[in-house]
This record gives sequence, C-alpha cells and structure tokens, in this order.
Amino acid sequence: MNSEQQMNKMRAALVDHKRPPHPNGFATSLAFTWRALLKIKYVPEQLLDVTFFPVMFTLMFTYLFGGALAGSTTDYLQFLIPGILVQTVVFTTVYTGVSLNEDISKGTFDRFRSMPIWGPSPLVGALLADTVRYTLASIIVIILGLILGFRPAGSVLGVVAGIMLVLIFSFSLSWVFTMLGLILQTTKAVMGISMTLLFPVTFASNIFVDPATMPGWLRAFVNINPVSILTTSLRQLMGGQVNGMQIIWVLVVSAVLILIFAPVTMYLYRNKR
Repeated sequence: MNSEQQMNKMRAALVDHKRPPHPNGFATSLAFTWRALLKIKYVPEQLLDVTFFPVMFTLMFTYLFGGALAGSTTDYLQFLIPGILVQTVVFTTVYTGVSLNEDISKGTFDRFRSMPIWGPSPLVGALLADTVRYTLASIIVIILGLILGFRPAGSVLGVVAGIMLVLIFSFSLSWVFTMLGLILQTTKAVMGISMTLLFPVTFASNIFVDPATMPGWLRAFVNINPVSILTTSLRQLMGGQVNGMQIIWVLVVSAVLILIFAPVTMYLYRNKR
C-alpha cells in the first residue's frame, strides 16, 4: 500500500464519525492473556519454574530416593510422576501474584484501571495466561516421566482427565496468590509468603511418600490436605481407576477457594490505591 492510499484511508476514517464498537469483557480478557504470553517471549527465563524445576525434582527424587522408598526407580516413578505434576503446577500458581505485584509497582496497574475496559480483564487475562503455563508444565512432566519409564495404565484419557483436574485446582488456588499480590508491597514479599504457605501443604502431603509410615498426627493432616486429595485422584485417574468421591472433593475445594478468594481479590483490585 503506497502513501496515497494510506492518506485516503486516513481521510475516510476521519470523515466517518462512527465510534468503534466497545470491546466486551471476553475480548479484553483475551487481549491481556496475549499480553502475558508475549512477556514470556521477551523474558524466557519466566519459564524456568515450568521447565527446569520439574526436571530437577523428578530426576533428584527418582534416582536419589526411588530405590530406598520403593525398591526400584521404575516402581517409584509410577508413584512419583503424578505427585511431581501436582507439585510443579501448584508452585507455578505463585507467578500470578508476583506478576500482578510487579505491574502495580511499575504503575502499569493504574494505566489499566484508567482504560475503558471491563474492570477485571487484566486479572482474568493473567489467570488464563497462567493456565497455559500450567498446561506446559504438565506436558513437560508427563513427557519426562514417559522417557524415564512411567507407564500410566489409564492411557491417554486418564492422563488428560488428570491434567484437567490439576488445571481446575490450580486456577482456583491462583486466586489466593493474586490476592497476596494486591496486598503486599513488593514482589519479594509475595514470593516469600507464597512459598511459606505452599511448602507445608506440598511437602506434608502424599506427593513423595506414602503417609502410612508417618506418625498418626501428621498422617491425619496429610489425609485431609487438599494437595494430597488431588494427588490421590491424579494417581487413580492415571492408573485407570475413577474414584468419583475423590474427584468431587477436589472440585468442592476448588469451588470454595474461588468463592472465598475471587470476590475478595476483585474488591481489593477495584479499591487499590
């Protein structure tokens, strides 16, 4: 297109007094989703938590502890991979709050709130983008597990169903860290407090070991830990079993997290100064 054609288009746009259609909430949320994904392109180290860390944890626990805990690394892989998948994706949920806090500290947050868009779009877009990160993390863990010797008896359908369950839980959990991103003053504080909350519920669970060998008081906590319930559901789905009650409990916990933390987060977002 030459310069004359460009000028003609500009004149036509100026003569036409019609206002462009107001974008709906879905469109603006997708725009912010794309913005979050583009940040990965320019800052690829953001993917370290979904690439390097799951590989490191899987190799370390399989070959350092697998023989002692399960008798052989192959047997331990069948137990470990669903747990590592849960741990990896749950840890990744922290990034939502960190990223939001970073936008606030840079003033980007104020710019978003001044735009004529659906208010929650930046939050919803960030959460949707992080769902892509969760999916990527899940795929990496499964591929690594298959390379090392993991063989899910539940076939592709069981694996996909398990990943979907993890994504639902992680999406609901990310609202907690989004709330922290709005409350706390620095990204270091968000990361520190988030990890302080996550470490007890991930390591005091059945991700790495069978709770049957634990003291009674600790086993009681582990058995009601939502991370343990999610991990058990994932193992069953990938193992070719379907325990409807376990899946329902995961969905109930996810719904409760959203019902509690999503409204609080939106209130803080609208009233942030």
